[in-house]
Amino acid sequence: MRCLVTPRKVVIIGAGGRDFHNFNVFFRDNPSYRVIAFLATQIPGITGKRYPPSLAGKLYPDGIPILSIEAFEDIIKTYGVDEVVLSFSDLTYEDLGHYLSRALASGATFRIIGPRESMIESSKPVIAVVGVRTGVGKSSVSREVVRVLVEKGYKVGIVRHPMAYGDLELMAVEKFSSYEDLDKYKATIEEREEYEHYINMGLTVYAGVDYGKLLTMVEKENDIILWDGGNNDWPFYRPDFMITVADAMRPGQEISSFPGEVNTRLADAIIINKVDQAKKEDIEVIKNNVKKANPKAIISLAVSEVYVDKPELVRGKKVVVIEDSPTVTHGGLRYAAGYVAAKKYGAAEIVDPRPYAIGILAEMYKKYPHMGPVLPSTGYTPEQLRDLEETLNSIEADTIVLGTPSDITKLIKVNKPVVKVTFRVKVVEGPTIEELIDIFLERAKKKIVE
Repeated sequence: MRCLVTPRKVVIIGAGGRDFHNFNVFFRDNPSYRVIAFLATQIPGITGKRYPPSLAGKLYPDGIPILSIEAFEDIIKTYGVDEVVLSFSDLTYEDLGHYLSRALASGATFRIIGPRESMIESSKPVIAVVGVRTGVGKSSVSREVVRVLVEKGYKVGIVRHPMAYGDLELMAVEKFSSYEDLDKYKATIEEREEYEHYINMGLTVYAGVDYGKLLTMVEKENDIILWDGGNNDWPFYRPDFMITVADAMRPGQEISSFPGEVNTRLADAIIINKVDQAKKEDIEVIKNNVKKANPKAIISLAVSEVYVDKPELVRGKKVVVIEDSPTVTHGGLRYAAGYVAAKKYGAAEIVDPRPYAIGILAEMYKKYPHMGPVLPSTGYTPEQLRDLEETLNSIEADTIVLGTPSDITKLIKVNKPVVKVTFRVKVVEGPTIEELIDIFLERAKKKIVE
C-alpha cells in the first residue's frame, strides 16, 4: 500500500531575482513541496502580482501570489507554513539573523538553498563576476572581462542577474541587443543601468526569469558565458572561474555580509576595487580577511577611474547628482560614481535633493537615512518615474550629474542639461584582468570549441 506524504508548505522571501530562480530549479514540479507565496522585500512596487502558471508549472495552475514581507508572520500562521526559504542578497548578518528568528519564532523551519542545488551546469565555459556588496564596481570589471575576451576573438554572451520587476511572462527569456529591445521588454531604469553599456559596446545581454530556458539560447549563440552578478549574490550558472570584487572603502564587508562572504570563499580571484579612495590600513584589513577566508584566492588591487562627457557643465556649477539606486539604498553607500565625478570636475555646489523629494523618493530617504546628498535613480514603475521627474525638475541646480549608466532622458523629461559619468576599472597591483582570463581559458579549454 502506497504511503502518501503531505507536501511541506513553503514561502520564499525574495526581491524579484533569486527567489524565482530557486523556485524554478528546486521547487517547481517537486511534489514534496507547495509554495504558498513569494514574499517580496527590498524592491518597492513589485507586490500584488502573481507568478504566472506558465512559469510556475503543473502543480500551480493558478500561479503563485507575490505578497509583501509585511505580512510575514500572519501568512505563516494562517497557512501553517512549514519552511521559510530566504532567497535574496545584500544582507548584513544582523538582517539575516532577524529573518531567521522571525521564522523560528513563528514555528517554521528556516532554509537557504545553497550553490550545489541552485547552480545550473553549462556546456560552455562560464566566467563569473560577483561582489561582496552592491556598488563595489562589478559592472566595470565585467566590461573589462568582455573587452579582453572579445579582443581574443571569442563571442561572449553576457548573462545578467535577474531584475524581474515587470510582466513576468513577457520577461521569461530576454535578449537585449539594441535600445529597441529595452523598449520591447519595458525595461526599468534599474535594468537599463546594467544593459545599456553593453549595448553601446555592440554586445548582447541576456536576462529574464527562467534561467534554465535562457541557458539553452545563450549556449547556442556564444562561445563563452559571462555571468554578470547582481547585488552580492552568487551565480546561477556554475562558473569555471569566479572573480569576486571587494570594496576598499568598506573594509570588513567581505566577511560580514550575506552572501558576500560566500562569494569571498568561492572566489578564484579577488579584486579589491577603489584603492585610490581608501586608507592603506583598510586595504590591508581586506587582504588579511581574504587570506584567512580563502587562502587560495588570487588578489589584485584596482582603481575606478571616473570621467564625464561634458566637464564644462560641472566645473563651477550647481549640480544635482543621481546615483544607481541599489548602490545607495540597500547597498549601504552614502554616494557613488556621480558624487565622486562632481567633486573631481570641480562642481561649485552639490545640491542636496532631500528637501525636494516627493513620493517614493521621500520614502527612500526615510528608509535609508545613511544616504548622502544624492538622488537614487529609483524608477521601477510609471508612478515612481513621475516622482523622479518632478523631484529633479524642482531642484534648483544648473546641471544633472548622472552617475548611473542609464540614460534617464529616454524615460523622463528633465529641464536641466545632463552630464553622463563613466568609469573604468584599472588593476594597479597583482594579476591583471587579462592574466586572470588566461587562467580561466586554460582551465576551461576542454569546453572551448575552436
